[in-house]
Amino acid sequence: MTLPACRPSVFRRPRLLVVGCGDVGSRVVRQLAGRFRVRVLTSSPQRAPQLRAAGALPLVGNLDEPATLGRLGALASRVLHLAPPPAQGEGDARTDALLRALARGGVVERLVYGSTTGVYGDAGGQRFDETRATAPATARARRRVAAERSLRAFGRRHRVAVSVLRIPGIYALDREGGDPRARLARGTPVLAADDDVYTNHIHADDLARACVLALHRAAPHRVIHASDDTELKMGDYFDLVADLAGLPRPPRIARADASAQLPATLLSFMSESRRLDNRRLTRELGLRLRYPTVREGLAALARR
Repeated sequence: MTLPACRPSVFRRPRLLVVGCGDVGSRVVRQLAGRFRVRVLTSSPQRAPQLRAAGALPLVGNLDEPATLGRLGALASRVLHLAPPPAQGEGDARTDALLRALARGGVVERLVYGSTTGVYGDAGGQRFDETRATAPATARARRRVAAERSLRAFGRRHRVAVSVLRIPGIYALDREGGDPRARLARGTPVLAADDDVYTNHIHADDLARACVLALHRAAPHRVIHASDDTELKMGDYFDLVADLAGLPRPPRIARADASAQLPATLLSFMSESRRLDNRRLTRELGLRLRYPTVREGLAALARR
């Protein structure tokens, strides 16, 4: 009797497609190197050598040009969608284009989407879990709600287990745009204590680990807060950063003065206050946070 030849282990590894491989996606790729066959959709051919060095196979395509997406859905059984919506409009044409491409392949079994906690709008500082209804106050957040809606419909129609990670502010000292010292260096004011808002945080490494766990464990059609245990108002957060780094604390201004001094995008963040329950993250996904609060995540500042 002739025994069938064993397939090389590389062909037995599960296949993952990462869409939107920025900082967090790159951290996911590094974590999964050797365990998954990872393909990455990128609109920048110049990034191909970097992605290969990280252990991924780059695929050049652009969500804004659907004809370049081919049959993405035939390439992987799991998809991590971290691409942001377009900068304009009320819907997310990029997600819609991706879903059409995935549907043509027909092999996708699980999809994890990185959304935003901005879909809730202002909660007046209340603490809440994922059962709270969305109430987006900005076009940016409404585009995210539209993407979530399209993804849920796709999951029901094609029997794909879709899960959504709602993500707050991402930080890390080695993340471009995620080092809070940059804002302190600009001297950007924060709100006076009586006007200040609660903000939520997640370290980029913990978020990448949450993405990996969601690809394995997230229940179908489940929303999960990908947030740490921090409970700080925005001004107190930047005061902490300043104290740890040995920098001056940011100036405090009244909300009435903020509109004259700060850009509209920053004002929108300063108009929303909420505290997130993250028990689904820690209990259902089983994520043990390496940086349970920003104090642990920023500890290296004090050592420097």
